Amino acid sequence: MQKEPSTSAIVIGASGGIGAALADELERRGQPVRRLGRRTTPALDLLDEASIARAAAETGPGLRLVLDATGFLHDGHFQPEKSFRQLDPAHMARSFALNATGPALLMKHFLPLLARDGRAVFATLSARVGSIADNRLGGWTSYRAAKAALNQITRTCAIELARTRPQAICVALHPGTVDTSLSAPFAKAGLEVQPAVLAAGRLLDVVAALTPADNGGFFDHHGRPIPF
Repeated sequence: MQKEPSTSAIVIGASGGIGAALADELERRGQPVRRLGRRTTPALDLLDEASIARAAAETGPGLRLVLDATGFLHDGHFQPEKSFRQLDPAHMARSFALNATGPALLMKHFLPLLARDGRAVFATLSARVGSIADNRLGGWTSYRAAKAALNQITRTCAIELARTRPQAICVALHPGTVDTSLSAPFAKAGLEVQPAVLAAGRLLDVVAALTPADNGGFFDHHGRPIPF
């Protein structure tokens, strides 16, 4: 039987608004947490696979919970597209690198560290706008497409994970609109905007209720399934 690590929960992207809130809430609930991100030791950068591999190697096996709270929507160079006329290959490449390829590499290096015996969870933060079936407005093409790719990556990795860890769970979660720098510019009147601490609590409640039957699923912050 694997020896449990001293810290069996990992939050990746722990310097961001929702990532920090998730780590804080886990600690409040009595769970030792290791925080990983670009400014931690070791540093973990989604654009540098070697840094992901080093962080995983220093973590070791036997993990019970890995939360990927990374994500990219906008920065000083790129904003979500309002029309296909605004599509830009550099924007799309960056969105896919940070919202799909980066999390895929996290799964590559951290899924093998999940405990082989009993329940273990890897959850990545996706977004409802990544749902193809739920897309009725258009726009935000790069972000939507990258998150849709993330959902497919999650489903694919979950199927493979179940072959060696039948009690493990790999899912994508939609946190809702959270009061962070990522979503602040796009919070519209009438939209429920949650404080990060509330969103974190809701997400952890969803994670706590997951069963192996939910492996490969896509759920919102209330635990309701979202169509792919």
